[in-house]
Amino acid sequence: MAADEHIRAEDEAAEKVPPRHGRLSDILTAIAGDEARERVSVRDLFTAMGDRAFGALLLIFALPNVFPTPPGTSALTGAPLVFLSAQMMLGQAPWLPKILADRSVARGDFGAIVSRISPWIARGERMLKPRLSLLVVPPAEYLVGLLCLLMAIVLTLPVPLGNILPALAICVFAFGVLERDGICVLAGAAIFVVATVVAGGVIFAMIKGLLLLLHAVIT
Repeated sequence: MAADEHIRAEDEAAEKVPPRHGRLSDILTAIAGDEARERVSVRDLFTAMGDRAFGALLLIFALPNVFPTPPGTSALTGAPLVFLSAQMMLGQAPWLPKILADRSVARGDFGAIVSRISPWIARGERMLKPRLSLLVVPPAEYLVGLLCLLMAIVLTLPVPLGNILPALAICVFAFGVLERDGICVLAGAAIFVVATVVAGGVIFAMIKGLLLLLHAVIT
């Protein structure tokens, strides 16, 4: 009797752990639907994603910035993106400082976010497949990390509407890493070029406007 109860308890505990090797959209939905949780932390996502943490977390933090968001959102999501992309560039295992890893949201709020982004993730998962894998393994993966790092830095800058293209580039790179799709990585590189040109133009215009304003004040 005691043995049966022990086995039953182990089965129930196993049901609460999201599948580490399933689709990202399924893992996120499982976490959001886990009523045993009151809050969901970044550390929980690390644990659930396992060896796919890089691609998964880059996508999770970047995707909300693809859509219009309240001011300050990119500053909050930008810091984890900078840390993760820098580690990918250096070939390190993914980790975040405790102050970032322990950040959490109520499960209900997490569920609302998942319901918003999960359809987009699932659509991407259906479209992608392993191909040109040379572009998603070291040393090419380190270059992807560098490009993501540059986009993450741009994402944190106070550039009006300047977070959408960099976030989109990171999302496409992340999808490529997750699904081992080199074609997706090439698409991310194309978006990176466009985002760099646009962001560079906006930043140049802002600096030039500031200099003109300072000149007018001084004279």
